[in-house]
Amino acid sequence: MALIVIALIGVSVYGIYPPSQKLKMGLDIKGGLQMSLEVDRDKMQGKAEQDIQEAADRALEILRKRVDGLGIAEPAIEREGPSGIIMQLPGLTDIKKARDIILSVAQLEFRLVSTTYHLSDYLDKSGKVDTSKLPKDITFIPGSEKTKDHEDFLCEKVVLTGEPLVDAYAEPDPMGSLHVSFKFNDEGGKTFGIITGDNVGRRLAVVLDGKVYSAPVIQTPIRGGHGQITGNFSDEDAKNLALVLRAGALPAPLKVTSQFVVGPTLGADSVKKGTTAAAYGLILVLLFMAIYYRVSGVIANAGLLVNMVYLLGMLAYLSVTITLPGIAGIILTLGLSVDSNVLIFERIREELKVGKTVRAAIDAGYRRALVAIIDTHVTTLISAAVLFQFGTGPIKGFAVNLSLGVALSLFTAVVITKMIFDARKEYQGLSI
Repeated sequence: MALIVIALIGVSVYGIYPPSQKLKMGLDIKGGLQMSLEVDRDKMQGKAEQDIQEAADRALEILRKRVDGLGIAEPAIEREGPSGIIMQLPGLTDIKKARDIILSVAQLEFRLVSTTYHLSDYLDKSGKVDTSKLPKDITFIPGSEKTKDHEDFLCEKVVLTGEPLVDAYAEPDPMGSLHVSFKFNDEGGKTFGIITGDNVGRRLAVVLDGKVYSAPVIQTPIRGGHGQITGNFSDEDAKNLALVLRAGALPAPLKVTSQFVVGPTLGADSVKKGTTAAAYGLILVLLFMAIYYRVSGVIANAGLLVNMVYLLGMLAYLSVTITLPGIAGIILTLGLSVDSNVLIFERIREELKVGKTVRAAIDAGYRRALVAIIDTHVTTLISAAVLFQFGTGPIKGFAVNLSLGVALSLFTAVVITKMIFDARKEYQGLSI
C-alpha cells in the first residue's frame, strides 16, 4: 500500500507541474470576457414563445461549438431566463474578435446571379439601387468587403443553403492567397452537383449573412460536394469564417445585453489575496495539530498535504477550471480532512484513558470514528451533488472541487494515516 501511495503522489506532482500550464484558471482569476446575450425578439415578431425558447436552446449549442473552436479553456456558457444566454470566456479580452465570431449569424446561401436583369438599370440619381423597382424574384445583395472590387449583385432565389454543410477549413491556393473550402454531406453534394451541372457558364453567388463573398463562373459541374469561398482573406479572417461555418448558422439573431472584461490585474489581485488567506489558514491548522496532538498531529499534517497534492493532481488531469469559489471548496475539504483526524485521535485518546494497549486503542479508535467520518463525508457529497445539479458556473466549480476533495479526504484519513498508525501498534506509548 505504501508503494501505491508514493506512486500516486508522483503521478499527481507530474500532473501539476508546471502549475501555470497544467492548472486551468477561471474568469475571476485569469481574467477574460463575460457577455450576456438574448434572442432579438424584434426580429422574430410573430413567433410563438416556445419558438423563441427553442431558438435560444439551439443558439446555445452553436455558440458552444464556436467557442470550442476558438480554443478557450473551460468556457462557461449557460441559458439565462426564457431567451437569454450568458457566456464566460477566460483569457479572451478582445471584444471585437469575440463579437465578430459569436454574433455572426453565419447564414450561408447559394444564389444564381441574374443574367436577365442588370444592376445599372435600377440605379437612382444618387447611384444607389432602387430596390422598390426590382422584379419580385430578384434580390439586390451587396458585395462583402472581401469581394473583389466590392462588386454588388442582382441574384435570383436561393438554390441551396449551408444546412447540409459538414466541414469548412481555410487553406491557401497555388498563388498563396487564402480561401475557405467547404464540404457538403451526400445529399447536399448531390444537389450542388445538379445545380452546377444545370447552370454551366453562369455565376453562382456565395452569400454569407446577406453579403456576397464570391461569385465565380461555373466552368464545369462540381461533383463530390466540395466548393470554395474566395476573397481577400487574412489568415485570421479565413480561419474565423471556417469556424462559424463548421459550427452552423444561428437560428435567430442575438443581441448583446451586457458585456465586460475582467482584467488580469483584478484576477491576479484576487489570486494573491485568496492564496494569502489560504496559506495563513493552512499554517495555523498545521501548527495547532502539531502542538495539540504532537507526533500524531504531524502524521495528520502529512496526510493533509498529501490530500492537497492528490486534489490538485486530479484537477489538472480532469482539466477542471479553478475559480475563487472552487478555491473555497478546496479549503473546505482541508477542514474536513482535519476534522476526520480529530475524530480519530479523540477516539484513540479515549481508548488509551480506559487502559487499553496502543494496538487495541488504535483499532478501536478507527473503528468507532469510522461511522461518524463516513456520515460526515456522505452528507457533504449529497450537498455537493445538489449544488452541481441546480447551480451554474462558479457554483458548479465549487461543487466539483468539494466532491473531489471530500473523496480524497476520506482516502487519506482512513488509508494513509491508518497505514502509518498501523506501524506504531507495537509502541509501548503513543504521542497523541
